[in-house]
Amino acid sequence: MVLILVLGLGMVLVIEGLVFALAPSRLEDLLRLLATIPVETRRLIGLGAVALGAVLVSWAISAGGL
Repeated sequence: MVLILVLGLGMVLVIEGLVFALAPSRLEDLLRLLATIPVETRRLIGLGAVALGAVLVSWAISAGGL
């Protein structure tokens, strides 16, 4: 179980690091865009991302991938 958590954290750091390294100005544009979206909408987007991530992790584990 710890291996899965470390693997997931590592993947997140790789993806986040690539965004900062390859497109820092686009990241600033995205932050300005996010500031214009209402808080409740951002919260719903976040909850949707959490739900989708949980489903994907559950599917991967049940498929025997890890």
